[in-house]
Amino acid sequence: GGGGGGGEGRGGGRPGLHPPPLSREEKRRRRRATAKYRSAHATRERIRVEAFNLAFAELRKLLPTLPPDKKLSKIEILRLAICYISYLNHVLDV
Repeated sequence: GGGGGGGEGRGGGRPGLHPPPLSREEKRRRRRATAKYRSAHATRERIRVEAFNLAFAELRKLLPTLPPDKKLSKIEILRLAICYISYLNHVLDV
């Protein structure tokens, strides 16, 4: 007897010699973990944030406030810009 054992031992190879291929997600995860990748990502993020902040600074220069150099948060800059644009539209509609 003993013929109903199924597939044990099939495949011919010893386990562990050739691990299964990595999934796309696992490859992505391992790539993210490298120091080179993290450094490149940090550099790209720094450039993005600098451009973002520069755009807010440029917008801020166009908004009238008292005092003119009043420090505003990003949300305050956006809200003031909305109000100022609305005001200018109203003035120009006369």
